[in-house]
Amino acid sequence: MTAKTVSSDSGSTIRTIRNLWPYMWPSDRPDLKIRVLWATFFLVLAKLVLVVVPYFFKYATDALNGKLDAPELLPVWLLAPVMLVLAYNVARVTQWGFNQLRDALFARVGQHAVRQLAFRTFKHMHKLSLRFHLERRTGGLSRIIERGTKGIEIIVRFTILNTAPTILEFALTAAIFAFAYGWSYVAVIAAVVWLYSWFTVRASDWRINIRKQMNESDNDANTKAIDSLLNFETVKYFGNEEMEARRFDKSMERYEASATRTWTSLGWLNFGQGLIFGTGMTIVMVMSALEVQAGNQTIGDFVFINVMLMQLSVPLNFIGFVYREIRQGLADIEQMFDLLSVEEEIVDAPDAKQLAVSDGVIRFNSVDFSYDDERSILNGLDFEVPAGQTFAIVGPSGAGKSTISRLIYRFYDVTGGSIAIDGQDVREVTQKSLRAAVGMVPQDTVLFNDTIRYNIRYGRPDATDEEVEAAARLAQIHEFILDLPDGYDSMVGERGLKLSGGEKQRVSIARTILKGPPILILDEATSALDTMTEQDIQAALKLVSKDRTTLVIAHRLSTVVDADQIIVLGEGRIAERGTHAQLLEQDGVYASMWNRQREADEALRKLAENYEARGMTAEELALSLKADT
Repeated sequence: MTAKTVSSDSGSTIRTIRNLWPYMWPSDRPDLKIRVLWATFFLVLAKLVLVVVPYFFKYATDALNGKLDAPELLPVWLLAPVMLVLAYNVARVTQWGFNQLRDALFARVGQHAVRQLAFRTFKHMHKLSLRFHLERRTGGLSRIIERGTKGIEIIVRFTILNTAPTILEFALTAAIFAFAYGWSYVAVIAAVVWLYSWFTVRASDWRINIRKQMNESDNDANTKAIDSLLNFETVKYFGNEEMEARRFDKSMERYEASATRTWTSLGWLNFGQGLIFGTGMTIVMVMSALEVQAGNQTIGDFVFINVMLMQLSVPLNFIGFVYREIRQGLADIEQMFDLLSVEEEIVDAPDAKQLAVSDGVIRFNSVDFSYDDERSILNGLDFEVPAGQTFAIVGPSGAGKSTISRLIYRFYDVTGGSIAIDGQDVREVTQKSLRAAVGMVPQDTVLFNDTIRYNIRYGRPDATDEEVEAAARLAQIHEFILDLPDGYDSMVGERGLKLSGGEKQRVSIARTILKGPPILILDEATSALDTMTEQDIQAALKLVSKDRTTLVIAHRLSTVVDADQIIVLGEGRIAERGTHAQLLEQDGVYASMWNRQREADEALRKLAENYEARGMTAEELALSLKADT
């Protein structure tokens, strides 16, 4: 389903309804089909009863006036004025009841359509590439989906429940007027309906552009609000609360102007509709009044025509409302369908197989990669991580270290060469089986706003509580969790902000331990930990990585001295490789990095000793070190 086939700008309302039809008439839900049929039955029945209602009012009026001329098919007992008034009100209530029954029957069908399309969009969003999500704003995407699902409900409900029966009511009304009062009445009513519809369509099309501007302003304001709140600490660090408030208010100012134009234009639309219908109704009522004076019609006929026109005003006004809502609904879901039309960048090959991991050997074969054509990240990268060994990748920022882990996970496809696991090209296996075989402890850990237990169990959703706690022990966080008031049921807050950086990192490590993959990737896994905790975690990671192929991406060289081999990247190429000792002997890039870090560590150690000798507390020491460095 492409964005073009559902674009409101291309006049594709019919195509949109055709595309939505499988959701209104779901092939896999016979129970919902039955509901649609019953809803349609009561819909038609309600319209038939509706055209009968004015007749009882007409007969009651003539009976009270002493000029009743009712059809012979009506029983005598019903011709009394009181009985006719009673019949009129019973018919009205019955018609109203059929309408409510129709809505109740169709409610599940409409909500099923909303749920299925929302589910499809949400699932599709997770299939799109990392590149797509890095370029889009989460706040704007959430708003698009929110409005899109509401627009779908409007279109599904109004098209099947109201458009066809309204046309039926117009046809019945025209037939009654033509048969009872002549074609002159039909001509006036037809002219009013045409002019009313034409005006509604033109005015609604004008308002759609205003609505789009309002939606864009709403998206922008919502995106800025979410972005600011997600970066709450950063805002506080720089004292930029006022600046954020001004940015948000500027977006809301544009929304205010667009929203004001939207409501103002609605007022003009309603006024124009009322003027057109009021003029037509006046002409018809004058025609009937003249006929009454001439003795060709009774007072009952005058009342009948008035009631018929009043009843006609409801669906006629609803036609305008339905058109506006459908047009606005199309505008709202246009962006949602645009999302559905975005093609997946990373897809499984048609003949993709499950990754079979026997040893866990990772092989980079002359890999080239760039995020865009203007900047090359990896150039002819060629190395192999033997089964069960630990390989470390180090180098300056921007050398391509983290890109390597993204390529192994196949968040991106290489632009040249290939990556293989146990001889299987990662592009030729299913993404699900590939990612199930690889565990990641990232540098920047972001947790779900749920419990600690949920976040650890995320590594393996079917894990038992005992297995969750065992993973937490290995990650050196079990005792900390037990000291919390709610233990493992403690909430971590938005993005895990209730936990420190080290605590979040240990939860991430526990999550990966629980997953138990044959291949591990540690991307600065201990970067947020203090020295003592780092040593504990390193020991735990060493135990976990035993007999597993492990790739360590590191900045702090002290964490990779025990690696079986260290690769030093420089400008996307391997500048040096070897063990820690071998690289120091080469006295090259690695040795220079090592010496600089040793000097920095030694300077910090001496600084700490100096402050400690002055009798400073641990908290004062930490603050002073932070200020001095």
